[in-house]
Amino acid sequence: MKLPCLLQIRILKLALKSLFSRPYTVKFPAEPFKPIPQFRGRPRYDKDGCIGCGACAQVCPSKCIDAIDDLSGPKPVRRLVHHVDACIWCGQCERYCTSEKGIKQTTEWECVGFKPADFEDSVEKELLTCESCGAVIGAIDHLRWLVNRLGPLAYANPTLILVSHKELALADDGLAVQSDVPLRSQRISIQCPKCRRKTALIV
Repeated sequence: MKLPCLLQIRILKLALKSLFSRPYTVKFPAEPFKPIPQFRGRPRYDKDGCIGCGACAQVCPSKCIDAIDDLSGPKPVRRLVHHVDACIWCGQCERYCTSEKGIKQTTEWECVGFKPADFEDSVEKELLTCESCGAVIGAIDHLRWLVNRLGPLAYANPTLILVSHKELALADDGLAVQSDVPLRSQRISIQCPKCRRKTALIV
């Protein structure tokens, strides 16, 4: 099929321009490289924006984010550790972040270091445990985020009520009743779904 004359002239013009022009390349390392704002670079955690839900670790296709629950210390904590050396910088962690600001991709593209800690980025969040069985319920910041999102609907769940009231200093710690047998008094307490069901079935 014969091309139109105008299109042939345009193609010839581009070919001649490319033939006599200098090749374009960046002058790195003589000059620092500045990526475009849309560049998908190294992900970084935002300590204030992260709620510790662990969604980033669940959706990571390269499994480079570890969600580690440490219950041995005085306060149980969840540590989210991002291993940069295994990251493919796909952006799924940022896309599926629950709070939409817990982890963001930066324009950092040069990742060099001399020790393993240089290739790790982590954030630590305090966990909330069940007052009856000690099971992990979730990160406290995650539950506070739920309270703010649900508004008055949060008062349908005793755990969320107590989390919001502790933030307002309206509830005290140390009111847990450790017992293997579900008690009626445990209904208004911080409980995991399994223990909540047991106490709700008490007549």
